[in-house]
Amino acid sequence: MTHHNGQKSVRRTGLHTDVRPAVADDVAELVRLRALLFETLDGDFFTTPSTGGDWRDTLATVLKEQITADCVHILVVDGDEGLAACGFGFIEQRLPGPNRPNGLGGHVTGVVTDPAFRRRGHSRAIMHGLLDWFREREVPRVDLYASHDGEPLYRALGFVPHPDPALCGTP
Repeated sequence: MTHHNGQKSVRRTGLHTDVRPAVADDVAELVRLRALLFETLDGDFFTTPSTGGDWRDTLATVLKEQITADCVHILVVDGDEGLAACGFGFIEQRLPGPNRPNGLGGHVTGVVTDPAFRRRGHSRAIMHGLLDWFREREVPRVDLYASHDGEPLYRALGFVPHPDPALCGTP
C-alpha cells in the first residue's frame, strides 16, 4: 500500500498509549515481536526456512547497528514486562522523479502488537508517530505491505493500493 502524505522523537499519548523511540536495551524484545509477526503471516513466502544461521541473531545485530541511524525510526509501546508493540520506519534515497521530487522514499515494516495487548490502539499510535517522522523529513511517499488484519488500519490512515503489481524474486 502507498501513502501520499509527505530526528525529532514524537511522543503520542492517546487511548493510554505512550509511544517512544526504541533504545539498545529493546533489541531482544524487538526480535521477539518480529518473530511473532512471522508466526501470524500465511504462506511459504514468510515461513520458508532460511539457509544457514538463525535469522534472529542476524536481526539483533542489524538492529544494534541501525537503532540510532538517521534513516531509521523504530517506535515502541511498553507492556507490563517487555514491549507491547513496535513499528519500523526507513527512509531511502532513490532517484528523483515526478512522484518523488527529492527522491526520498519511506517504508514501514514490522508493525506488530503482542497478542496480549491487541485492540488498544498501539499500532495506530505507532503509525501516527512514524508518519509524523516521515513528514518532518519531507518524505513524499511511504510504502508498506499490509497483513489482512492490518489493512483496515492502513486504509483508515490514507494508504491506498499501489497502482503497479508488487512483485518479488530472488537474485
